[in-house]
Amino acid sequence: MKIFRHFLTITKHRNKVMFHCFRAGLVWRGLTHDLSKYLPSEFIPGAKYYQGNRSPQAKERELFGYSAAWLHHKGRNKHHFEYWVDSGANNSFVFVKMPAVYFGEMVCDRVAASKIYLKDKYTDASPLEYFNTRTNKQGMNEQTCKDLEYFLTMLSEQGEECMFKELKKFIKENRRAERAAKKKAD
Repeated sequence: MKIFRHFLTITKHRNKVMFHCFRAGLVWRGLTHDLSKYLPSEFIPGAKYYQGNRSPQAKERELFGYSAAWLHHKGRNKHHFEYWVDSGANNSFVFVKMPAVYFGEMVCDRVAASKIYLKDKYTDASPLEYFNTRTNKQGMNEQTCKDLEYFLTMLSEQGEECMFKELKKFIKENRRAERAAKKKAD
């Protein structure tokens, strides 16, 4: 039964993210969101540690001190800020600013995850509360962190319609700037 419930949960989540990505102008990101969750390396532990009210990766992490499914997932899905960590000089870490399309997908992902796990307890303040209490901001690029807090605060204070409208504009403007910077570097 856990297999079926896990399948339903990740599929509901994907559908919510897809809907949110469409609202933010990220059609391709919405269509391809979290496909790796259906691969055996993520799906099997997800079903095995399924609880329904939080990520199965949290349970796997409690049992083993890490989550192999999470390591697989974050290494293949660019909408997680943890993907954007590189190694620098002297064994240091470099926290790279997320490109706009993946940043936008991350915002959509966080809103959808809050809705899925909190169900009827969800409010527009829920994603910001999660960000403030349970996100390791030390592992995130400073600008990405500021931008994420800005949009989650906007959601909390002004609602989805306003936030998605501004997020769509942010993505469009930043993609234009990213392309110009890349063209200049080439």
